[in-house]
Formats: sequence, structure tokens, C-alpha cells
Amino acid sequence: MAQTQTTATAVAIPARSAFSWNRALIAIGALAVFYVMDQVYIKLFAVTKGLDYTSADFESYWMSMLLAELALEAITCGVLWSWIWLTRDRMLERLAPAEELKRYWHLTLMVVVYGFSVYVGASYFTEQDGTYHQTVIRDTDFTPSHIMEFYQSYPIYIAWGVAALIYAMTRLPQFARAFSMPFTIAVASPLMIFPNVGLNEFGHTRWFMEEVFVAPLHWGFVTFGWGVLCALGVWLQVCPRVMALINHVYYGKPIQSPAEVMKDPQSSCDPAACAACSA
Repeated sequence: MAQTQTTATAVAIPARSAFSWNRALIAIGALAVFYVMDQVYIKLFAVTKGLDYTSADFESYWMSMLLAELALEAITCGVLWSWIWLTRDRMLERLAPAEELKRYWHLTLMVVVYGFSVYVGASYFTEQDGTYHQTVIRDTDFTPSHIMEFYQSYPIYIAWGVAALIYAMTRLPQFARAFSMPFTIAVASPLMIFPNVGLNEFGHTRWFMEEVFVAPLHWGFVTFGWGVLCALGVWLQVCPRVMALINHVYYGKPIQSPAEVMKDPQSSCDPAACAACSA
């Protein structure tokens, strides 16, 4: 399909500070500190206060935490996702190339933080949960390990992932009028681990089994968790457009306008378009 190319006589060049890793490092650092605090809490009170679901200590130290988590997570997701949507760019057809390039960088930082939170939640906390339940006989679905894993670490990465997807759909022409299959899978697949928790608890209520991932009941965790690797497909989709923007902003090469990208998003994913702009 023929592509219309546009050339600007003067293009604003973004400052180098616009492409800093600082925001992602701050977010990852804050999450790391929070997760360390989680570990300190669970090591102090999981055994001493968390072995008897009917005790007052369990109610005070663990059930109150669960209720607080669920409330804060619902409020945070509602506010964050609504803010990204309500502040969306309603004039994407006129988006400046330099601004579009910066937005791709912002999306990159969001996906990096999302990948970190998925790794911690679906790997570290989940492995810890298996170790805990190989040691302790559960008397409730809401064990201390589950309260930290299922109802805290999982909603954290769900909040990041959905926020990144909404950001892309509301800030970038490439995603504004078409769903990205890799991006959707990268977000939806790990998200499906959360409802899979219901199947997991149903199975553990009916059967006694060892806490290993090869157990059929746990296959969903592994399968959905690996879906985050579709983020690599997202990079394959955006790289041609990002390369074209770099060549346009810094070297004055021709590029598709945002309106053309919105009309035919698939054309902006074609590596041939990238090669044409860099020729």
C-alpha cells in the first residue's frame, strides 16, 4: 500500500532530559522498598499471628490488612485509570512528532515498571506462597501468604498494566483506533492470574496436593504468567514508528502524519516503512 509521506521544515527537538530513566527507577525503587516492608511484616507475623484464622490476632493483623488492601486498590485503580482516560488527547491527528516520540518513551517506562511488578508478583511472591503452604496447613483461603500475594502484589501489576494500555490508546495514534494483540495479551494474560485464584482455592478446598507448579491446578498461573512476554511483540510493533520519528525529528526525514497512522495503524508497524525513512 502506498504511504503518504510528510516533511516538516522545522521540528522541535526534545531535551535529553525527556528521555531519562529516572521516573522508572524511582517507581521501581519505591515498589522495592514497599515489597521489602511486606517481607519484614510477613516474617514477623505470619507464624506468630497468622496460623489460626479464628483468633483475634488473625483478625487484627491479617484480615484488617486484606480489607484495607482491597479498598485502596479499588480506589487507586479507579482514580488512575479514570484520570488517564479523562485527560486523553482529543487532537491526536495534530500530535507533534517530538511530543509523540516523548510519549513513546513514557510508555516504555510504564511497561518496564509493569514488567518488574509482574516478575515480583507472579514469580517471587508466588514461589514464596508455595514454600509457605508446603510448611503450614491452611485453615482458610485468606492465609498471610495469600493476602500478600494474591490481594496485594497481583493488583499492583494489574494497575500498572491496564494504565499502560489505556495510556497507549489515548496518547499514541498507533494505538488509538486499533487494538494491539501483543499489548492486549501482555496485559490481559497476567491479569487472568487473578481470577484463576478462585479456581486455585476451589481446588485446594477439595483436594490435598503438594504446592508445586507442575500440579494441574497450578498450570493456569504458569500459562497466564508467561503471557507477559508478549511485551516483546509490542516493541516489534512500535520500533518502526519510533525509528521513523527519530529520523524525522533529528534528521528531517519524511514521515507519516499522525492522521495517516490513525487511518492505517498497520502501516506504521511495517519494518519496510522504517527502512524507507532511514534510507
